[in-house]
Amino acid sequence: MTEINHRTADHPIHSIFLERWSPRAFTGEEIIEKELLALFEAARWAPSASNIQPWRFVYARRGTDYFASLLETLDEGNQRWAKNASALVIVLSKTHRQTSSGEIRPAYTHAFDTGAAWFAFALQTQLAGWHAHAMAGIDRDRAMRVVGVPEHYRVEAAVAIGRLADPATLPDDLREREKPSQRKPINEFVFEGQFKGD
Repeated sequence: MTEINHRTADHPIHSIFLERWSPRAFTGEEIIEKELLALFEAARWAPSASNIQPWRFVYARRGTDYFASLLETLDEGNQRWAKNASALVIVLSKTHRQTSSGEIRPAYTHAFDTGAAWFAFALQTQLAGWHAHAMAGIDRDRAMRVVGVPEHYRVEAAVAIGRLADPATLPDDLREREKPSQRKPINEFVFEGQFKGD
């Protein structure tokens, strides 16, 4: 068993999986581009079906003109705390691919591969002393327009990156939730031979 960060794994795993979590309290300090690009370098090496690499990331660092426009694509609830992030990222996946004959076909594993790239990014963020918080709460249509996304791409999520701040900096309702969450036991999502879930 592994226990870290008020979390307990039922089977032995590397501690980084328990150390990684999604805080909302960020210091608001700036991140230099070189540091941010190193996080994307980890995403670059994620596994990808046939090396298609369907992931795309659009980022905005705090203190730049792009930051406010990306912040405004987030749901109001996420804007309350993400405004203190060091960087914001829109995660996209390429839903179709072009064959060597020029035919456009669905890229069936685009979301799967992009999820792998996001997680590589998230772990590298943790290793570099930052935190990454992925958000489903984003106006996807607005994000597509704001960052100029072409056809055959889909907005998957937004991510806030920052240094951990004191939870007291958050509104009361968020402060109570500012701790690593637990997970379902594996017997609720892992089945031998036959699907048994809900």
